[in-house]
Order: sequence, then C-alpha cells, then structure tokens
Amino acid sequence: MADPAAVAPLTVSAVRAGVSPFIAFVDLHFSGGEVPTTVHYRIEAKPGTVSRPVDVSYAIASLQRRGYAAAGSSTITVPVFGLYSNYANQVDVDVQSAGEPTQELRIEVDTAAYTDPNGIYDRPVALKARAVGDALSFDYFYMKSALGSPVVVDTDGQIRWVVPTAMPSFSSLFVGNRFVIGDNTPLQVRRLELDGTASVAPLGATDINDFHHNVDPGKVGLLAEVDATLNGVLNIESTLVEIDPNSGSVLARWDLGDILSRYMQSQGDDPASFVRPGADWFHMNAATYDPSDDSLIVSSRENFIAKIDYASGSLIWILGDPAKYWHTFPSLAARSLTLAAGGLYPIGQHAVSITHDGLVQVFDDGLGSVNQPAGAAPGESRNYSAVSAYSIDAGQQAATEVRRFDDNKSIYSSVCSSAYEAPAGASVLVSYAVADNGTHARLIGLDGSQAVAFDFEYPTSGCNTSWNARPIPFESMHFSE
Repeated sequence: MADPAAVAPLTVSAVRAGVSPFIAFVDLHFSGGEVPTTVHYRIEAKPGTVSRPVDVSYAIASLQRRGYAAAGSSTITVPVFGLYSNYANQVDVDVQSAGEPTQELRIEVDTAAYTDPNGIYDRPVALKARAVGDALSFDYFYMKSALGSPVVVDTDGQIRWVVPTAMPSFSSLFVGNRFVIGDNTPLQVRRLELDGTASVAPLGATDINDFHHNVDPGKVGLLAEVDATLNGVLNIESTLVEIDPNSGSVLARWDLGDILSRYMQSQGDDPASFVRPGADWFHMNAATYDPSDDSLIVSSRENFIAKIDYASGSLIWILGDPAKYWHTFPSLAARSLTLAAGGLYPIGQHAVSITHDGLVQVFDDGLGSVNQPAGAAPGESRNYSAVSAYSIDAGQQAATEVRRFDDNKSIYSSVCSSAYEAPAGASVLVSYAVADNGTHARLIGLDGSQAVAFDFEYPTSGCNTSWNARPIPFESMHFSE
C-alpha cells in the first residue's frame, strides 16, 4: 500500500455541460501512481427531498470503451448524469486505484434551467407527494414518450434526465445501462446512452414495416412487436420478433396468426373467421420471456394473454375473458385457464411481465374488444382499470388472481398504460396513460403492501406523455464494461 501522503493529488481540470442540463462531463487529472480501476460519483440530494441520491460507478474498462479514458493518459472524463437542472449540484467523486488509497473530491456542478418544450414533464401535479420513511424500493422511473426521448423522473417529481430529440421513444427499454429504441423513420434500432450519445443499426429484416408498442426482455435478445408484410398482406400487430440490440439482427420470429391457425386446424377448428390478416384482430402490445419453462407470454389486447413455447411456438395456455369471441372456438376454449372465483380476467390488458415471486402481472385496462367481426361478442368492459397478478397452475388449467390494485376503482385508463415491479423489491410503478378521458397521465408508486407512496399527474393528449413507464435504478448504477 502506498503512503497516502505520497499519492499524487487528483484534480478537476474541467467541468463541461452535456446535451441537456441533466448531463455534464468532469475531466479528472492525475499524475504518477497506479492507473485508476474504478471511478464513482454520488449527487447529493436536494434538501427536503426523499429520493435516494444518484449513485454511479464506472469500471475503468467501461470508460475506456467509450473513449473517456486511454492507456497512458493522465486525464479521465467522467460522464455525470442525473443532475438537477438550474442548481448548484454537489457531486462527490472518488477514484480507486490498485495499491493506493481512495482519492475523494467534492465538485460543484452548476446547471442551466430546463423548460420542457412540450409543456408537460416539468410541471407535474403531486396528488400525493412521497413521504420520508416509506417502504418504496425504487427512487427513479422513466416514461416512454411519443414526444421525444425517455424522461427520467425521481420520486419527488423532478426531471433527472432527458435529451433533446424529435424522435419518439414509444418502443423502448432501458437495458444494459442504455435505452434501446425501435425507430420507424428510418426503420432501425437506436441505442441511446446516458451520456446523451446515440448509435444506430438498421433492422435486419426487409419484410418488417414498423415497430409498435413495447420492447421487452427476451431470452437472448429483446422482444419487439412489429408489423410485417407476409405473402403480400400486412399482418397488423400479430408478429413478435427477438432482436439483437447491437446489430439489429432478427434472431427469432413468431407469427401469432400462423401459430394459432395451425393449432386450431389441428384440433378441427376453422381459423378463417378468427385469424384475419389485414385486420387488427390480435393487437399484440407486450410480451415477456419466462425462463422457468422456456416460453413466451404474449398480450393480445383484443383477446387474451397466451403462453407459447419459445422453440416451437406451440400454444400452452390462454387466460382471458370467456365472454369474448375467441372462446366460441372449441380449440381455443380447450386451452383456456379457469380463473378462481372473485378474480378479474385480463381485459384489454397491457404490460405483461413476471414478478419477483413468479406471478404473471398485467395492467388490466378494462376495455372490451373493439376489432372483432360484426356481431361477435366483445366481452366485458369495466369503468375502472386494475393491476392484476396471477398464479398459474398449467397442469390443472387454473389461474388465481393473487394481487390486485385498483385504487378503489377510481381511475380508468382504457388503452396503453403499464405496471412494472422495481428491479429490487416488490414495489410497483403504475402508469395510467389516459386517465380522465385521455387528458392526464397518472404515475403512481406502490410499496410492497400496495400502499400508494406517490401519485403524480401530467397533462397528456392520447398516450403521448407516458404510454408505458418503468423504474430505473439511478440510485445504484454500475458500468462494468
């Protein structure tokens, strides 16, 4: 171990603004001694706030990969994101080197004011502000916006990250410490880094027309809902692909029209009046990979949620309202799970996911089918929305609604919307995309007991403000490579 008094001092040579007030670049200078192995920073929380501080660590390899550190150089550039706008941010930086004591600095990063050009994200109404000492397990979340980049907000309602771009982030996911976004003009996969830089790769399929709805975690890549032209016919919202976010390559594909048609025919049903290429008969809006049995769970707003085998596409089970048109086909009804008494069937649902305790969770919008053949049963509709989590017993073809949050049946969000658990713990972020007849988005944080920790309201037009939202771990970020 080196003598602390003999270690060359670490100094700040420059602090430079990034592409938005929420990002800055700190140039650190060191001389002699060992090359740093880790750089860590922490942004002190504003007085009177509850959200934990932004806390980020970089392995030196991750900074080298991005060109912020070079072998033999005495300067390291640290991208600092998550800053408060219009504020003298107090940033604690520490640098670790092999065989030397940790060196620490406090840096003041003054940022410019920010005015949201949309007139939305910088003016939330706190219907319930977060209180000190609550049991919420996340402190930051991002809203997927049709108006620009994702918007990261802390649980005190303050914007902590956004970058200027006219390109929407509707089909996006934060994964691998960056946002991966499916763009339609042009058709490409965009990787938006937290330092504000971006790179793109063209989507590796010529028969895909566009991305729509979600990007979700897959088995080896990312799952994306797409429209595709097959045999000269546009298959609307019934095709799922798994993509490589780096190359844009399509790794796997599932055509739900073909999967269900083949199954129905094998059971003696004629699928022609159910599977209707060229019509929005399925309206797939989310999917998730289930590693417990190597399967996919897909959400069809018009019909049900369904589990299919990842490798073969074989239909395993269906969970949905039996009062809908799909249940009149004996082959589909034969794969239907029976819901225990008192449970809500998913109706018009979005954002299917698997919880920390293995339940299948959805945002249950409550809107019946809207694109079925004339005279076909649309099923039940409700005047409120809910978050439902189900246990599934596939062997017994049974489902039980284990948890439900419906805010006393007080909010109805008929389309879009989401509910996702935090990466750690059982807290849930709920995004009611079109509350109050499509005039407001409501972002509600629930602790593990489903108590409301915060409730923020934003203006919206349609699903534009927060069609879907997820927690993001700005309070504990690690860049390892």
